[in-house]
Amino acid sequence: MPLIPEEAIAPASVPDAVPASAPHPDPSLSDSAARPETRGIELIDDRDRHGRARDLFAVWAAPNVSVLNFTIGATLIVLGLELWQAVLVIIAGMLPWVLTGIIAISGPAAGTSGSVVMRAMYGIIGNRIVVAFMGWLVAAVYLALNWLAAAFLGADMLARLGWDAPVAAPIVVTVVVAAITVLVAVYGHGLILRAYTYVAILLLGIFLVLTGFILPNVDWGYRAAEPLSGVALWSAASIGFAIIASAPLSYINSPDMARYLPRTTKPGGIIAATAFGGALPGIFFMIVGALMATAVSADELSAGVEGVMLGMMPAGLAPLLVFGVIVNTVALNGMTTYTSSMALQAIGVPLRRIPAAAVVGVIGTALTIYLTLSTTFLNAVNLMLQFLIIVAAPVMAIFVVDVLLRRNRYDGLDLFDERRGSRFWYTGGWGVPGMAAFALGTTASALCLSTEVWTGPIAQAMGYIDLSVPVGTIVAAVVYVALLRTRLGAQGRPWAE
Repeated sequence: MPLIPEEAIAPASVPDAVPASAPHPDPSLSDSAARPETRGIELIDDRDRHGRARDLFAVWAAPNVSVLNFTIGATLIVLGLELWQAVLVIIAGMLPWVLTGIIAISGPAAGTSGSVVMRAMYGIIGNRIVVAFMGWLVAAVYLALNWLAAAFLGADMLARLGWDAPVAAPIVVTVVVAAITVLVAVYGHGLILRAYTYVAILLLGIFLVLTGFILPNVDWGYRAAEPLSGVALWSAASIGFAIIASAPLSYINSPDMARYLPRTTKPGGIIAATAFGGALPGIFFMIVGALMATAVSADELSAGVEGVMLGMMPAGLAPLLVFGVIVNTVALNGMTTYTSSMALQAIGVPLRRIPAAAVVGVIGTALTIYLTLSTTFLNAVNLMLQFLIIVAAPVMAIFVVDVLLRRNRYDGLDLFDERRGSRFWYTGGWGVPGMAAFALGTTASALCLSTEVWTGPIAQAMGYIDLSVPVGTIVAAVVYVALLRTRLGAQGRPWAE
């Protein structure tokens, strides 16, 4: 893979943020858990940098000790996989967390949000299109899915307590949880960094208690009623892999959570803390979800994984599970709302970060209420995560390649220069290699996608084998590198200038 020439990269001695000699920025922008964070995508002064790479482990672990992982694990059994096959697919699907870790290192390097760093790939104008599409798609999917889990479980719990209102109860739960979530996003990075360690420990304890009640029900000798082989087996495994991989591939917000770290923080530590923080709880609880699925019928799972989980716990402990789901929902959606508010700023919407977070919350709440009235949780998870991969895989591939090509050297000041002829203005505001790689990567991914609603012609021709992740990733990466090399050769100058 060719590296971008040295002259195309801001020298290491050029500061990415405000020079140390400059006046200190507005104190209200400082990162504190005790007051709302008013900073959005603004550059972070070196004097405001703090923390250690290992702090990111809990930041990513707390959102991923999740009921979604139980649901996804159960899905693999519903697809027809044996237990050992499901475990292999889970481990393979979590490997893309390494990519999430790689792009996280761009946050401290640039001193700003990943949605701004991507201007280096798509150009000033082109980036607005990609961030609007990807940022809002990710926000909509994860806000809705997690609030949906809380809504269904909360409504089920309220029904057990005597308020059986299939329509009103999920809506009330959604609105209350959404309000708390937006409040977390308003307080922002300082609260997330300091609170999520305790949240991760709390959630781990709750879900380990749940695991203790699931394991006695497991059919350890489980065998699929109709064992899969050949194309059918590859189809089920590939669809499961796509669903699982969609999570780490969608976290293009990982630079946002790392951007306050000192510029001297070792990249390897950031990558490891991010990757292990997200992957380890995901692997463990997906496997538990797969084990849980052996104890019940496919019809019971389709009716609602949340009901199955409640049914395995003593009635007195059922509120503990509901509480855990709500806390996890707030943790994941708080982070999603926080980073999505910066994505809104990056595409040019004239809002400060706090009002932008409120807008994101309102949109996510509306989508969640719609889904509570029109689908089951299991169906919503599978369908939405698969469609997310069409965009997530190519965007992640381009981001990772760009970080590697530039050797993670991003000049924050240049990234905010939106004038014509600026470094990242490129061709009329568009980064042609990045936009072409995005377009071709998403197209290739869609052609290889296999879902109940849409099956691409390539996937159909192969017997419904879903290659949307590897094909979308490879096509986007190869096109990006090839067009970059072509442009360098044709113009005789660094492409990044």
